[in-house]
Amino acid sequence: MYKHILVPTDGSKLSEQAIKHGVALAKALKAKITAVTVSPPYSAIGSDAVIETDASQRAVQYLDAVRKAAAAAKVDCDAIHLKDDLPYRAIIAAAKKQHCDLIVMASHGRRGISAMVLGSVTARVIAHGALPVLVCR
Repeated sequence: MYKHILVPTDGSKLSEQAIKHGVALAKALKAKITAVTVSPPYSAIGSDAVIETDASQRAVQYLDAVRKAAAAAKVDCDAIHLKDDLPYRAIIAAAKKQHCDLIVMASHGRRGISAMVLGSVTARVIAHGALPVLVCR
């Protein structure tokens, strides 16, 4: 069925749930995982080495969480850190570039005005992407 699952993470507790689901599904299907996290391109707002270093360190932590979960389940896992102002765009591009056939990601479940103001990366991935998306809450 699915052979390559993309698991986006932002380091949140909800992302941890999506990681667990993605790894378990990959193990059951004998699929591989690519973990992805997206940071804003700080060069767009100025060159600040401290901000850039902090974002890179957080990305390593987020991706290591997926690597560790995958290793514990004996699931092949690659990890990539992307920079983009629009995380949904980077997630869709990563899925396409890595030849993934499923995206497993979390949704914060924002509703009403907070959804309009803050937006939903998950909703945008679903709306603009062409792959199936398994949403974990």
